[in-house]
Amino acid sequence: MDKIIVEGGHPLNGQVTISGAKNAVLPVLAATLLTQGKCKVQAVPRVRDVTTMVRLVQELGAGVDCFEGDSVVLDTTGINNPIAPYDLVSTMRASCLVLGPLLARLGEAKVSLPGGCAIGARPIDLHIKGLEALGANIRLEEGYVHGIAKKLKGVRHTFDLVTVTGTMNVMMAAALAEGETVLNNAAREPEVSFLADILNHSGAKIKGAGTEKIVIQGVTSLAPIECRILPDRIEAATYMIAGAIANGDVEVLNCVPGHMEPIIDKLRQTGVTVDTRENSVRVKGNGLLSPVDITTEPYPGFATDVQAQFMTLMTLAGGQSRITETVFENRFMHVAELKRMGADISIEGHTATVRGVKQLSGAPVMATDLRASACLVLAGLVAERDTVVSRVYHIDRGYQDMEKKLSQLGAAIRRVK
Repeated sequence: MDKIIVEGGHPLNGQVTISGAKNAVLPVLAATLLTQGKCKVQAVPRVRDVTTMVRLVQELGAGVDCFEGDSVVLDTTGINNPIAPYDLVSTMRASCLVLGPLLARLGEAKVSLPGGCAIGARPIDLHIKGLEALGANIRLEEGYVHGIAKKLKGVRHTFDLVTVTGTMNVMMAAALAEGETVLNNAAREPEVSFLADILNHSGAKIKGAGTEKIVIQGVTSLAPIECRILPDRIEAATYMIAGAIANGDVEVLNCVPGHMEPIIDKLRQTGVTVDTRENSVRVKGNGLLSPVDITTEPYPGFATDVQAQFMTLMTLAGGQSRITETVFENRFMHVAELKRMGADISIEGHTATVRGVKQLSGAPVMATDLRASACLVLAGLVAERDTVVSRVYHIDRGYQDMEKKLSQLGAAIRRVK
């Protein structure tokens, strides 16, 4: 199992280019199941979750004509298998996104209950309720979600909670349903709007994506998908925080500043200089960091996927900050590892109180999930002595070439077997 070793104390300077968004490409790959023909997706990040999703779509009957560089070409003409097996689905929560497309395309789906990061329940029942509202008959059997639908029909449905993947799943199924579907309390994330735009380019009729109400007029068929994936806002935020914590001067290229406004605002409150342009953000550290409170919320609030990274920044702030997690109930597992490095953090309920310290110390630490692994690497950038991060397969699920990108900025970081 690989480990990453980070030698702290090296300032970061220069430019880093952001890859395509993992959370955008996975639903697009699932959406190809709605089409028949050759789909071409570009700006695809070469991360493990994407490789897994390509293998899953292939398992369902797609031909992989090309998976080189940042391009994927899939031939979805032969989709004929409704079963998404445990060995693929168990490693990635987003694999449940094939449930809606399979029901719409084949009238049946048998998808293993998903795995992924152990950061909370993320109940799939929100997906199931939406698909059942469209007319699917769904039951749980032997660890699989088994759905059958002779014909999906449009309906008005309100999600009990805001769910990103649930909104995507039901929206994709509704694209080929009969009649009009109205989704209320829908997720507003940029990745939801992006997926709707891609489907519309293929012939779908979706309005309101990016708001709490999405209206879908079902169509009989969709043309093959051709698109370029939007930049990864979570990766961009991670490198912005890296520049801030290392007191450096880092320009983050190929990003959408408008997708990161809450993070940019909070970084400015810490005393960091943040300059935005149309497709880039420049972050310059100013020495002493001021403590800032954050509360994670669904978009357009502060992203839960950046909570761990921002907490790491606050471990070095000159005072006390409070970080409240409202999205996932188990997303403070990185706290114990940060405390091993000398951080002063206490947890009460859904709130972590962080009291800034002058210096973090390198230590052997263990990544517990994707974003926690990133936060430990960030801590290692400024820690005294080496930090050894284990279980870095979590990083490989969502960050492309993290060691290479940080090395180009001046970090002393390497991977070992």
